[in-house]
Amino acid sequence: MSGEAGYHHDPDWQDKYKDMIATAEEAMASIRPGQKIFIGTGGAQPLQLVRALVARSKELADTQVIHMMTLGDAPYAYKELSDHFSVNTFFVADNVRTVIQEGYGEYTPMFLSDVPRLFQSGQMPLDVALIQITPPDDQGRCSLGISVDIVKSAAQNASLVVAQVNPQMPRTLGDSFVSIFDLDVLVPVDEPLVESSPPRVDDITRAIGENIASLVEDGSTIELGIGRIPHAVLEFLKDKKDLGIHSEMITDPVIDMIEAGVVTGAQKHTDRGKVVASFAMGTKRLYDYVHNNPLFSFNPTEYVNDPFVIGQQHRMVAINTALEIDLTGQVCADSLGTKFYSGIGGQADFNRGAARSVGGRPIIALPSCAQNGKVSRIVATLTPGAGVVTTRGSVHYVVTEYGVAYLHGKSVQERAMALISIAHPNFREELLAKAIEYKYVHPEMADVEGKVYVGPKELRTTMLLDDGTLVSFRAIHPTDEPATRDLFYSLSQETVHYRYMSHMKRIPRRQLQNFVYVDHRNEVAVVGTLPEAYGEEIIAIGRYYLDPKTNRAEVAFVVRDDWQNRGIGSFILKHLVTIAKRNGIAGFSAEVMRDNKAMQSVINQSGLKVRSNLHEAVYHFEMDF
Repeated sequence: MSGEAGYHHDPDWQDKYKDMIATAEEAMASIRPGQKIFIGTGGAQPLQLVRALVARSKELADTQVIHMMTLGDAPYAYKELSDHFSVNTFFVADNVRTVIQEGYGEYTPMFLSDVPRLFQSGQMPLDVALIQITPPDDQGRCSLGISVDIVKSAAQNASLVVAQVNPQMPRTLGDSFVSIFDLDVLVPVDEPLVESSPPRVDDITRAIGENIASLVEDGSTIELGIGRIPHAVLEFLKDKKDLGIHSEMITDPVIDMIEAGVVTGAQKHTDRGKVVASFAMGTKRLYDYVHNNPLFSFNPTEYVNDPFVIGQQHRMVAINTALEIDLTGQVCADSLGTKFYSGIGGQADFNRGAARSVGGRPIIALPSCAQNGKVSRIVATLTPGAGVVTTRGSVHYVVTEYGVAYLHGKSVQERAMALISIAHPNFREELLAKAIEYKYVHPEMADVEGKVYVGPKELRTTMLLDDGTLVSFRAIHPTDEPATRDLFYSLSQETVHYRYMSHMKRIPRRQLQNFVYVDHRNEVAVVGTLPEAYGEEIIAIGRYYLDPKTNRAEVAFVVRDDWQNRGIGSFILKHLVTIAKRNGIAGFSAEVMRDNKAMQSVINQSGLKVRSNLHEAVYHFEMDF
């Protein structure tokens, strides 16, 4: 569904409101030194007004420019003009980053949902708001178009509102309208909006996107933050059904998702059937698409970013990015050490909202490295000066190209090991050493240094049981130690006896570590899992141990008692055979107790060439590929 082109603004608006009309130069002539001037967001930055303002720079001392984020030029943001224009931004975009980092501008860190209250309360008074709107309709209503966000609150609370009236601004629907009688000066301009090309997606961001997409269920409502990673996620959502969107920002790929039938909003719990956003940032294709399109509902930040509103959606998935995260889960997203780089934006709002959503998933994503692999983004301690945007108490999912770590409700030891396992392999040993030094993990974890591996995604598969239950299989993970322990203690004594050939009552920590810290070359282990609110529950484990001298591997597996006799054991054996064949292994061996009829049946019915002999109540099986 594309925007409806049938809408026409009032053709006589310039005659009706001629007393309000001025040129950009005339409008800016009323600006006085020392005033606080708000500038509209993103591609809706009113560039003609901004240029006319900067042209008066010599007459304007100590003028403060306030905004969230703008696209295109920021001609006021130069050190040479700092005596005339001081930038105060809620988000450090690239067009103001230099002046902020050089100390000639200001950054105000705030949850974006709180910014409108700053304007309304008078805590941050606005003398002037420079905005861009559509021409009025016959009722005198003008749409704020692609940027409603904090612009609407600024326009409602500024003493003087100067509007650049542009017929090329899309008329967006929702709570996006202002009355022309609430404006003071109208400046007719007919020019294209500032566009933003889709970011480049490389192999690393694509891998991160694929990992994130695995967390998105059919019927979820998603929020996509700014940057390459959220953009990369969309590529891997094409097979999803009935997704909804409730997002601070939307970009061009949303169009493809809608037209492919992936985004319908049919299962949203609020604003059903609507794509909810506060601003759009993209190309003319996007701007044309949202024009008068009833599928879209553009609303102010105080609605879109309200954690309570966000939390009313079921299965709300918030996808945001970070610059750095420490081993306890503290997320830095707005600075590189002491250098401010971006902003808090809506990360905290959506993270908290998704956390309170039924089935919600707050996700923080980042590449494992920076500076071409020289620096790990997962660190033992944050860089001095780094700001914590998402606290260790609020973080849930963390995703890199190496996998997914679930931290919420986990101990510091569990967090540290989870994050080390998704760090770049070059830094895992160093991070583990630091975790031991800082007493984040048990000293005996030194025994696993150099053994923190994450299995290849090729080991993933699924099994559909007769009752429709979907069991997922993947490589065992270093963070599976607690779940592996839980599986052991859930087993009956008979199952323990059959699997371990002893009546062991407890499983030593060292043995647990041997189970989960595997190299996935000489030793391969897979787990069968079911989804739970806290992550995953392990119901089965299968593994093989290679003897390089014979090129044969010993195979073993265990299935939790209440899931036995469902075909899971046979499936695990078949899956391990596939993996072993791919690795060039000649065959399997197994030791099975004489009373373990179920395991004997699985092996004998495997379709492999099987030989066996009985010795002291234990069968020794040889299986040839």
